[in-house]
Amino acid sequence: MALDRSEVENIAALVRISLTEEEMETLGEELSDILEQFQALSELDTSGVPPTAHPVQLQSVMRDDDASGSLEPEEVLRNAPRRDGDLFRVKPVLEE
Repeated sequence: MALDRSEVENIAALVRISLTEEEMETLGEELSDILEQFQALSELDTSGVPPTAHPVQLQSVMRDDDASGSLEPEEVLRNAPRRDGDLFRVKPVLEE
């Protein structure tokens, strides 16, 4: 499935790249080769293959989220460089 020049120009415009004449020719050939490979894939009989979202089974590598007790404010603020009562004191990040 060969792409013509106008299709290659349209693709280049969509991805917002400018191409030289030589690059236009090369890209047209490479994209045509890729489309031919997809054409070969579409000719395969996949009627006995169940549809899948992923090629392998997914599994969570995260541990279960178990509720536990929280730290006391004094323990949390022990190493705070600056504090204001039970709060962290930080430099302002927005200018007025």
